[in-house]
Amino acid sequence: MEFFAALETLAPIEALKVSFYVYPVVNGLHILSIGTLVVSVLLLDLRILGAFASLPEAAAARVFRRLAFIGFGGAVATGVPMFAIQATTYVANPAFRIKMALLLLAGFNAALFAIWPAQTARRGLATPSLALWLGVLFAGRFIGFVE
Repeated sequence: MEFFAALETLAPIEALKVSFYVYPVVNGLHILSIGTLVVSVLLLDLRILGAFASLPEAAAARVFRRLAFIGFGGAVATGVPMFAIQATTYVANPAFRIKMALLLLAGFNAALFAIWPAQTARRGLATPSLALWLGVLFAGRFIGFVE
């Protein structure tokens, strides 16, 4: 817990806590990044499962993967400082821990996509991907409501 308490006292985090303008911008960018990530994954998974058949899967994968990586990068870049503001509280929060567990599973599932190019395997990974990323989204929304 000492590590998490120390995070809360870092100068940039202290500045973020008291800024009237910066925190809402960081929070808004976090939400935008999550939206970009989840919508990109959702559309790609749906395409893999057969939706939007007129859209070539390879082209969709290139675009949606790129957007998902951008969204993920933005979510991490904005989520880490937001986490650090109340790190000791978040690590004790069951919804936060569930979110992190689902995030690890979703990342593992995404890695399987990269190393398992066979179409049947990809279809088998698309449904869990949808469930995991939506789980990450909803668990994140519950963080503020669960102690």
